[in-house]
Amino acid sequence: MGSLPSPSSSSDLSFPSKQSSIDPNNLQNLFKSQQNYLNFFFHNLDLSQTLAFTQTLLNTTGTIFFSGVGKSGFVSQKISQTLVSLGIRSAFLSPTDALHGDIGILTNSDILVLLSKSGNTDELLRLVPCAKAKGAYLISVTSMETNSLMAVCDMNVHLPLERELCPFDLAPVTSTAIQMVFGDTVAIALMSARNLTREQYAGNHPAGRIGKSLIFKVKDVMKTRGDLPVCKEGDTIMDQLVELTSKGCGCLLVIDDNDHLLGTFTDGDLRRTLKASREGIFKLTVGEMCNRNPRTIRADALAIEAMQKMESPPSPVQFLPVVDDQNVLIGLVKLHELVAAGL
Repeated sequence: MGSLPSPSSSSDLSFPSKQSSIDPNNLQNLFKSQQNYLNFFFHNLDLSQTLAFTQTLLNTTGTIFFSGVGKSGFVSQKISQTLVSLGIRSAFLSPTDALHGDIGILTNSDILVLLSKSGNTDELLRLVPCAKAKGAYLISVTSMETNSLMAVCDMNVHLPLERELCPFDLAPVTSTAIQMVFGDTVAIALMSARNLTREQYAGNHPAGRIGKSLIFKVKDVMKTRGDLPVCKEGDTIMDQLVELTSKGCGCLLVIDDNDHLLGTFTDGDLRRTLKASREGIFKLTVGEMCNRNPRTIRADALAIEAMQKMESPPSPVQFLPVVDDQNVLIGLVKLHELVAAGL
């Protein structure tokens, strides 16, 4: 029985002696070329055609579906998601899944936008007669001057394409960039035409910082009255040390007998008072050392306004007492809790 060959040692393996590197001049030239190709699109886009397309989407009473294959499919999904985020009924319809049952979602009040660079994509062409049978209005968005989709759709939008950035003019990088720019720009035009407000837009993004900054109010994030470290102005500082430190607020809220806010006393005030008065601190009252003109905010103010107020000059603060229009204390909002909430 012959002996097995011994495994090759690491010295038998060959590796490149030097890693390849990016030529900065070539990279700069690529960006310039892509800019030129995009400018070709902008300079040659038929605005009347684009206006008709945008108006058609605006007038629809149904859902705007987008479909595409490959990279155009990903762009179709992105454009659809942009419309949804603006409160416009839209969805992506996979051409393959549509032919296996998903086309049942189409109705005669819907629009189906077909994205394809060539306009000759087999999957989309097979989808067309089925979508027409459902009564949907079909729009092709293509870049070739003449193509099969143009002949079978109710409307066509031509996206002028000089060439792809790819040196072989094959990889769809410029064409998909054009599709994305076109679709998202139309989406913003629809947003403007529908007079979407900041509040409505925020309502579609409740979990993001945009939505939170326009939706969350102080009353949604504040500590309520029962959790507040309150005291009276005649209380001694030393008697209120437990209250100052036990509720995790870093302050005392000084109120009168009718719960009107008189001032605030912070742990920073305590350190400064102790340094200045030493043993005299045992005789001082909170009212003698508190800040009689603290920043405050209303419960119905936006939480982002509270954050801005805390961070404003002359010096930032870590909390704001929340008062009503009679200056009655009703809560406390803290900066780190606003940050934790994602604002």
